[in-house]
Amino acid sequence: MSARLIIADDEPLARARLRAQILELGVGEVVGEAASGIDAVMLAETLQPDVILLDIRMPGMDGLEAARHLCRLPQAPAIIFTTAYNEHALAAFETHAVDYLLKPIRSERLQTALTRAVLLTTAQRRTAPAIGGGKRRHFSALIKGSLRLVEVNEVRYLQADQGYVTVKHPAGELLIEDSLRALEEEFVDEFLRIHRNTLVARAHIVALERDSLGNSAVALRDMAEKLPVSRRLLSAVRRRLREGSG
Repeated sequence: MSARLIIADDEPLARARLRAQILELGVGEVVGEAASGIDAVMLAETLQPDVILLDIRMPGMDGLEAARHLCRLPQAPAIIFTTAYNEHALAAFETHAVDYLLKPIRSERLQTALTRAVLLTTAQRRTAPAIGGGKRRHFSALIKGSLRLVEVNEVRYLQADQGYVTVKHPAGELLIEDSLRALEEEFVDEFLRIHRNTLVARAHIVALERDSLGNSAVALRDMAEKLPVSRRLLSAVRRRLREGSG
């Protein structure tokens, strides 16, 4: 058995130990290392590994979120989580990880996990992850075969249309397949529903405006367009904005 592997861990000593174990076992070639979740996703897109050994607690983007983005890649790697903490096991398997290895990792467990991972077909590796693993810090989408990431705190609004949700930010937009209801639940503190098809980022609301006809709209930072607020939701929007400014 041989496989192309990436090791993702923010601790250099942990990466070195895994690299040494893999070399000793002769179970594959380490083609790259990453110290953060974002680096792991970008490196996996470039190097197209068969397997990624993914630490869970990493800065910026943790391993659970990284797994959700990795599953979107056209050549999605099999994922094996490596962690010193066992409380993440359920969330890890909700992302359809192949295995979950507790540090210090025994070589025989590593060999078993890698053997299982390499046997997976491409279709099995690309199995869409369940919604789990906590709140994301990034949205992701494939654009012309490349994975694009946008930080949640850069997003101005989310708008549903014809089965997709547009993620709008000052530099452009992404189309994602999440439901608006699921996004509202995930980001209940960050986004506010102003219309049946629109959530806006509370941190980027500049003003709630009203025109001469009595129609209300939200103005957002760095956005020329004004987003209409439905009459049904207007009182709730006003209340949430007051709460946020109090």
